[in-house]
Amino acid sequence: MLDRLAPAIFVVLWSTGWIVAKIAAAHADPLTFLSARHALAAVVFAGFVLVSKAQWPRTLKQGLHAFLSGILLHGLYLSGLWWAIGQGVPAGLSGVIAGLQPLLTAACAFLLLRERISRIQVAGLTLGFAGIAIAVSPQFAGVLQRGLTGLAVPVLINLIAMLSVTLGTLYQKRFLGDGDLRAIATLQYLGAFAVTAPLAHGLETGRFDWTVPAIAAMAWSVLGISMGAVGLLLYLIRRGQVSRAASLIYMMPPLVAIEAAVLFGEALTVPMVIGTVIVVTGVYLVNRKPNA
Repeated sequence: MLDRLAPAIFVVLWSTGWIVAKIAAAHADPLTFLSARHALAAVVFAGFVLVSKAQWPRTLKQGLHAFLSGILLHGLYLSGLWWAIGQGVPAGLSGVIAGLQPLLTAACAFLLLRERISRIQVAGLTLGFAGIAIAVSPQFAGVLQRGLTGLAVPVLINLIAMLSVTLGTLYQKRFLGDGDLRAIATLQYLGAFAVTAPLAHGLETGRFDWTVPAIAAMAWSVLGISMGAVGLLLYLIRRGQVSRAASLIYMMPPLVAIEAAVLFGEALTVPMVIGTVIVVTGVYLVNRKPNA
């Protein structure tokens, strides 16, 4: 049952990260917010490990693998993404960059993990990227008209963030195929905190206004995203191909657009609707059973 429901639940939970980021931006510095989120997630996961008497990694090497995967999956990825958007990288361009991740993950999985990808899955990955490109095309066209003056470094950081989460996904599959996911997640968030805390200290003033929206955003970030969505992502990576898990990222921009329309009244464009249909088709092809 969980195998069938996990992808859909993951997509919904993970997509809310962009909504939380928009809310949190008005109440806290982004890296400060991420540092607190990672620290709280590590504490809560550690509590679960202690209460449930879960098994910690048996060797220092296993623990270091979990710590390093957290640096890649959460620390460098989210820090780079949130900082780049905060520096003015448009959502359309960021969406296209995010759309490269499943393609790059599939290519690297074949080269590094010898993970076989069928022609149908290749077609699905290609369709998914095409759908993303169509969905964000109006924003992307605006970016090209305005130019990228002054955004070279933020765009580069955004690309590095995308590469980081790609490597983190592959690293998770290669070195963390066993062990308790609660213990692994605890060490991963410690790794993420080790990245974001120094960056927040050096680049920000530590702003967090302690209002109800700020606290609610933090609570959902920890419980809904860091624990719920990321826990499901680790489960999906362990249970199947990394290319299949990564393909679910294609669903994020269309779903975020729908959520933004409902919560903030943002308009849904025709390209977004068409792109969403194409994305759903592509993700279905990547994740369908071989005998389906």
